[in-house]
Amino acid sequence: MIRNPILFLCGVLLLAASACSKEAPPAAPPPPEVLVTEPIQRDVPVYMELVGQAIGFQDVEIRARVEGFLETVAFTEGSLVRKGQLLYRIDPKPLQAILANAKANMATSQARLEKAANDVKRLTPLAAQQAVSQQELDNATAQRDAAIAQVDANKAAVEKAEFDLGYTTIDAPLDGLIGTTKVKAGNLVGRGESTLLVTISQIDPILFRAGIAEAEYLKVARRMQEQQAQGIVQKEKTPIQLILADGSVHPHEGRLDAVERNIDTTTGTIALQIKFPNPERLVRPGQFGRVRFVIDLKKNALLVPQRAVQELQNLYSLAVVGPDNKVSFRNAKVGPREDSLWVIEEGLKPGERVIVEGLQRVREGLVVAPKAAPPAAAAPKAGEVK
Repeated sequence: MIRNPILFLCGVLLLAASACSKEAPPAAPPPPEVLVTEPIQRDVPVYMELVGQAIGFQDVEIRARVEGFLETVAFTEGSLVRKGQLLYRIDPKPLQAILANAKANMATSQARLEKAANDVKRLTPLAAQQAVSQQELDNATAQRDAAIAQVDANKAAVEKAEFDLGYTTIDAPLDGLIGTTKVKAGNLVGRGESTLLVTISQIDPILFRAGIAEAEYLKVARRMQEQQAQGIVQKEKTPIQLILADGSVHPHEGRLDAVERNIDTTTGTIALQIKFPNPERLVRPGQFGRVRFVIDLKKNALLVPQRAVQELQNLYSLAVVGPDNKVSFRNAKVGPREDSLWVIEEGLKPGERVIVEGLQRVREGLVVAPKAAPPAAAAPKAGEVK
């Protein structure tokens, strides 16, 4: 029997109030939202890039071939010159005097030859009639032969003097870009050796020399042999791009011009020589750059955005979302890059979804809420290099 019903009622009310004040357990958080994309499947060209340096198609050293004082420098340094254009003039007066003396000696020897020939002509019938001795005729014949030799020697001396005099005027042997002169007017040139005056380079077309590692050369050579064995014949040589020092691309494609005959044992490379049209004369000898050309074509390659690939100590992985929206991490083998995409050679199948954004919020086996990522930016136009 409850002795105090009022106290009992109050206790019941307090118990009910305390039971109501307890919080309900928290609801499970929603799955994290991630952006996913399916791999793009297409043929991907594989490029090779080589570092090298430009050289003139022809680099001609202009030298003084005769001794004398330089009288005139007749060109603007660093300008374009035309074939036959006057470049230098050496003081011709000493060589003109030498030529005049050679011509005088030539005239003297010719006169002696004429006299000796007349003597032989006069003594020949007399010797036949025994009016003169055979010894006299033999002496006249010998003098005539000696006079002939002297004329020939003096003729050669005249020709040499004429050549030397012609070398006092130095003209451009070809169209090209001329450098800075090594000597100035008034300098003595050509004493003891042919003095270097200036260098002219033909720069349209221009050559580019680059070294390819021995291993890479073997890869390219075997690829070409495989193509030939399969009956693949290229109608034209592989086009080659030239990337300049500022990252811009030379507007004209080049073609392989020559391959060095031997491997450089000090560097383990073999030199390739590539010829580029250069009508704007923008590329000059000595410029550094990179050449880029296709060496292979990967058929139906799978490409994903580079931000979908995680790298750790040269190991690559992808976060793949399965049909049940669960995340699984896979090791991947990557291939070459193309723009903002990366070729995946192993570890991914067509149609699978990879996470491109939100990787920091996921773990193995986590259920996620995938959303399609916006399409990647358009690939650059031909000729552009990323």
